[in-house]
Amino acid sequence: MSRQLMKGNEAIAEAAVRVGAKYYFGYPITPQNEVAEYLSKRLPEVDGVFVQAESEIAASNMLFGAAASGLPVFTTSSSPGISLMQEAISYMAGAHLPGVIVNIVRGGPGLGGILPAQSDYFQSTKGGGHGDYRLPVFAPASIQEAVDLMQLAFRIAQKYRCPVMILADGMIGQMMEPVEFPETAEEGVPAAKEWITDGAKARSSRIIKSLYLDPNLLEKNNQKLADKYARMEKEEIRYEEYVLDDRTELVVVAYGTMARICKTAVDDLKEEGVRAGLFRPITLFPFPLAQIGNWAARPSVKCFLTVEMSMGQMVEDVHRAVLGRKPVDFFGRCGGIVPTPEEVKRQIRDRLKTSERKRP
Repeated sequence: MSRQLMKGNEAIAEAAVRVGAKYYFGYPITPQNEVAEYLSKRLPEVDGVFVQAESEIAASNMLFGAAASGLPVFTTSSSPGISLMQEAISYMAGAHLPGVIVNIVRGGPGLGGILPAQSDYFQSTKGGGHGDYRLPVFAPASIQEAVDLMQLAFRIAQKYRCPVMILADGMIGQMMEPVEFPETAEEGVPAAKEWITDGAKARSSRIIKSLYLDPNLLEKNNQKLADKYARMEKEEIRYEEYVLDDRTELVVVAYGTMARICKTAVDDLKEEGVRAGLFRPITLFPFPLAQIGNWAARPSVKCFLTVEMSMGQMVEDVHRAVLGRKPVDFFGRCGGIVPTPEEVKRQIRDRLKTSERKRP
């Protein structure tokens, strides 16, 4: 493998090409425009298809149609654009269609601003569109991890026949880091055969749909989706534990870029003798509830601190994991303001002091 310096958006685009995804449909929106710009030049080199649609709504419905071929297809956008795609994403989930959606998150709500944020957590992990469905959601903390998770996302999409989301804030999309790509396309993303719409030749017709007017059939489809998500919760949870051990007193929970900042804070505090560690969810759905819960059961752990670039969204899932066994506090900034390591360190010190005062 050879290392090369790349902007996050361009590395994400190249990672998709390397895994064999030759079909891209999208619409420009900051801060992910470099993805489309890169692919408009790159895809013709591999006999691929690049389509700049007339809107995010159009792009997402093109994704639905192309996904019926069973081949790796994807789109990218940013927060308000993802909002417009939610109907088609719900249709894809209901129709059991694979595809990858990348959200390079900007601040909201509404048009908000173009600076980085993590305020789309609810949108991505709780469904976003209508109906009983979920998306596997991966949150990279570096450009290299974004590259790796893009390849994993396509495998998961094909394995479960579902749309998958990569949730990366604007910093991941805009910053530059050295990355490595496999020399050859990664195996494990084959085209499906048993359900794809490739022309009814010497076989009965196949219909891909999410419309079930018979309530019993609709309930059956919903149960099929629920079984799929339950399987994901058993097999697809990914996370990182950093400087966590039997003496840890405070567990910081953060994901994406915010986790990198929290690592710096934890490292600095370790030199001061502060016993804090980081738990980083990599899959936001399925969320590592049991794994965080295990730390809540440790006698040494006094409290948890969830740090996000939002007004507090993932913190609700941390509460679900901890189940009231230990205090769960929150610290966040929004509007495109990225908390500094100094701010995080101050929050950790304050939480530990409060925990000491509350001890009998």
